Amino acid sequence: MRMIGTTAMGIRLPIISPGDDLVEIVADHIQQVTKSTPLASSDVIAVTEAIVAKAEGNFVTVKDIADDIRAKYGDAEVGLVYPMFSRNRFINILKGIAAGVKKLHVLLSYPHDEVGNPILDINRLDEIIDALPTGMVSAAEFKAVAGDFAHPFTGVDYLRLYQEAGDNISIYLSGDPRDILSLTPHVLVGEIHNRFITKARLKKAGAKTVFTLSDVLSKSVNGSGYNAEYGVLGSNLSSEDVLKLYPARSQEFVEKLQTRLYEKTGARPEVMVYGDGAFKDPVCGIWELADPVVSPGYTARLGNRPHEIKIKLVADTVASGLSSEEKREAVTKMIKSKTDNPDAFREGTTPRVYADLLGSLCDLMGGSGDKGTPVVLVRGYFDDYTTE
Repeated sequence: MRMIGTTAMGIRLPIISPGDDLVEIVADHIQQVTKSTPLASSDVIAVTEAIVAKAEGNFVTVKDIADDIRAKYGDAEVGLVYPMFSRNRFINILKGIAAGVKKLHVLLSYPHDEVGNPILDINRLDEIIDALPTGMVSAAEFKAVAGDFAHPFTGVDYLRLYQEAGDNISIYLSGDPRDILSLTPHVLVGEIHNRFITKARLKKAGAKTVFTLSDVLSKSVNGSGYNAEYGVLGSNLSSEDVLKLYPARSQEFVEKLQTRLYEKTGARPEVMVYGDGAFKDPVCGIWELADPVVSPGYTARLGNRPHEIKIKLVADTVASGLSSEEKREAVTKMIKSKTDNPDAFREGTTPRVYADLLGSLCDLMGGSGDKGTPVVLVRGYFDDYTTE
């Protein structure tokens, strides 16, 4: 029996710059590292969205955001609803929005944002909620009760940071996004995953103009970068007044890379672009997924869900009482025949698509710091217990 199953390794690349031929760079490096153990069609190549967007040159400035916001809202006062609490992810977006309107009302959620970043001391939650007025409160009213609060990981006071992003910003907090309509009927939804639900609620409640962050920079402004599907969602701070957007042509990239790998190696592995993993920090409860999706582009097979037999369940039921070798034979037989009985022993197997499962693995493998491994090679991902 083969002793090693699925493995994953980080692949180092040169520092990527705008205009680089990333398909050729990645293909060359994969060919190099698989010389002794040839690439297989059961392998997966995952490339972080950061270098895909960088190679595309998909950048925008604070001014680009301001100009797009101005074109969308004109001279209206605008309400920004439920943005996430983040420096890298949001501060430049907020500066651009504020620069594009004459008055910006920012409505924050509490006790935390959409992905779990807290805005108050969770240990005092009941005390704070009981002392706050009902409905929407100003930042000053909120701080009078909750006090100053620094994020436990970043040490940032987001109420203060966001207030300082523009002289025309007023900040409020509420558990109901519709409260913004008492200040203005022109709204920008700042949420990531709930944006369409909140947009529908606001329109039903009488909002006149509603856009989401996925509408901002969905087209090029001033010759800038753009993302037709996600706008500024998934963007990251690049420099003082520049943002790197989510890659605009992820699907085109993965298909070209898969073809090039086949040309160079004779194997056709699956390929994906990955960003944030879909996992939750067990200590502070922050959900990692600040990108709009785990993977903005992947080859066809990665859009499927696992169809696997749960070996431990088979071993404890069907194969119970058998010898070790007999158990192995029983499990092997069931795996090989699973296409004839697609519902056999699937209880408990995760229903997420391969791209989401792999994206979480690769985000943890590649990291976001100084590992320098923006490509992850997952060997034998589609092998099973019976594969020799």
